Amino acid sequence: MHALIRKSTAHVRANSHFIHITTSTATSIKQTGLYGYHHLKTPKGFQRFVDDAIERSEELVNYIAGMPSSPEIIRAMDEISDTVCSVIDSAELCRHTHPDREFVDEASKASLRVNEFLHYLNTNHSIYKAVIKAEKDSNSLTHEAQRAARFLRMDLEKGGIHLCSEKLDRANELSIDIIQLCREYNENIITDPGHVDIFPASKIPKKLHHLVSPIYRNLPGASKGSRGSRDNIKEKGFRLATESSTLQGFLQCVPDAGVRKVAYVQGNSVPHANLEVLDKLIATRHEFAQLMGYKSYSEFALHSTMAASPEVVTSFLLEMSKVVRPKADQEFEAIQDFKRENSGDPHGELEPWDEAYFTWLMKSATYKLDSSVIASYFPLRQCIEGLKVMVESLFGVTFHGVPLAPGESWHPDVMKIVLHHPTEGDLGYLYLDLKSRKGKHPICAHFAIRGGRRVSETEYQLPVVALVCNFFGSSLAPVRLNHSEVETLFHEFGHALHSLLSRTEYQHFSGTRVVLDFAETPSNLFESYAWDYRVLKTFAKHCSTGDIIPKELVESMVGAKKMFAATELQRQIFYALVDQTLFGEQPTTGRDTIAIVADLKRQHTSWTHVDGTHWHTRFSHLTNYGAGYYSYLYAKCFATSIWQRMCQGDPLSLDTGSALRTKFLQHGGAKDPADILNDLVGGGIVRSCNGGITPDITSLCKEMELLKC
Repeated sequence: MHALIRKSTAHVRANSHFIHITTSTATSIKQTGLYGYHHLKTPKGFQRFVDDAIERSEELVNYIAGMPSSPEIIRAMDEISDTVCSVIDSAELCRHTHPDREFVDEASKASLRVNEFLHYLNTNHSIYKAVIKAEKDSNSLTHEAQRAARFLRMDLEKGGIHLCSEKLDRANELSIDIIQLCREYNENIITDPGHVDIFPASKIPKKLHHLVSPIYRNLPGASKGSRGSRDNIKEKGFRLATESSTLQGFLQCVPDAGVRKVAYVQGNSVPHANLEVLDKLIATRHEFAQLMGYKSYSEFALHSTMAASPEVVTSFLLEMSKVVRPKADQEFEAIQDFKRENSGDPHGELEPWDEAYFTWLMKSATYKLDSSVIASYFPLRQCIEGLKVMVESLFGVTFHGVPLAPGESWHPDVMKIVLHHPTEGDLGYLYLDLKSRKGKHPICAHFAIRGGRRVSETEYQLPVVALVCNFFGSSLAPVRLNHSEVETLFHEFGHALHSLLSRTEYQHFSGTRVVLDFAETPSNLFESYAWDYRVLKTFAKHCSTGDIIPKELVESMVGAKKMFAATELQRQIFYALVDQTLFGEQPTTGRDTIAIVADLKRQHTSWTHVDGTHWHTRFSHLTNYGAGYYSYLYAKCFATSIWQRMCQGDPLSLDTGSALRTKFLQHGGAKDPADILNDLVGGGIVRSCNGGITPDITSLCKEMELLKC
């Protein structure tokens, strides 16, 4: 439990003296290290990076122990957090993206060392007493400092500092176990994606050959000693690695139901090792929560969120499940009817491995969509141009590349961007690492490298973040995005803007360092920008002709998106219920997670569970967002309300952007999220519920045309 560290994004696990970057240093041609940190010129530099962070933090701990003034206590605490975060955040980015194995290994060691040091910080009673003193001395603190004191105290108590020494020692052991189990779980997903071998090769359409690898097998009866040609004794087939994103694209395009079934079953039955890892993680988190005085890990994780309790979250999810069920059932029946008509079997049952295939056929038949045609309007370079146009229109800032100093980048594909305001100067820096490559972690995420914070009356530490995606392409062929990838790019850019445009006094609240169920709101809001024709026409141009994307095509894309929106929403509700249930109150005897997931699927979706599968063992959000996956649904509701009330009329208006920046994005976590939301849209966006807060669902129901709404 990183008590002093507030998680910076939904996708990334949880800033050394601060390093103040100005335009002159950013564009310098002098040798530097990764991300501009001079220590990181070599892999072994991570060791010195950790040493310096620990040394500086210990100096600050000694200073705090002397009980300076309350404002100085909070300022010093924030520098400790900033110092430690600089190592953790840099190490996490390096572990996920660096092509040099030695860098990755040293980053992993650095991360473990800093986590060990955090246990010292989290158990330091001098720090705890100083924070309590500052919290009580509220008259001498600004509103943000008061909030920082309260959150620092709560975060320290989340680490168990208020416990007796015996319980605190056990809490520290459990914290380390949780970190290691989460890492093992996620590594298993990467190293064991599963695979299926498909024969003959003719079962795989040519357009999917880029997803598979050719393999050969002996034909029945062929002699092992045969000297004939290989074609006479071998049969060609294909091997499909059933990694999640590859599997989805495969299932969408394969007409052979038998092939779809084996691929679906295999892809949803790995990694098997994670069944045991998850059981251990659930048990360890539960013991930790009970040690802290909570009935469940869910109760522990949610007590400081907007929702405040598992009961509020469950009530919200059950309400959403009930509202969406009629339309989701209608969609299921429509897909089943289409399958029966298409297959000529009037009694054919709709199976889970049919969904991607038949929904795509139905969308294509209704809207005449061709994925390759759509992708031709979204070359990656043009999509980056679209982000530039959007921020210039909304916020009046320029968005342009700056040179990378030698040693600053981790791969030739990486770009560095500066956001610059004509009167305020540079606002922050953004690294873009968007193309897939061998050895790169297959995620799309926003990484905070350094949070913004006030250093002095005249200096502000500018935020530095990285946006990492895995878009397929090569040096020989320009990268073209399908529209779901465009949506992903805008989603992650929403996180980046939250970090880059925040102007908090303390890095503890910088950008996405907010309460769990508020973090995804900006990213969900900016997804809407990826669907609006007024936005798309500014950058979506044909890769060959330069023609602007036709309005009719965008309308068809939007129509196709809405066709099975209730089914997708139902799936997200199901995921959130799985997350809540697994980390909720535990029975005295062990539980079968497969049976729990199967039960919830039967209760809350229109689809059947396939015996033998355990989809949840590759659901990484169970580690990153344990008991918090519902926050995506909170964000969807909040973002839809903001879009409809503020942005839909004129999404690229400078007035709209000014309101988004000054009333929302610039505050990061420094203000209560309910106050931010109400101030932004004028009220009616949140509801009080049993001591917690839930979103108003009216706008989402209106957008999705849900029944009984």
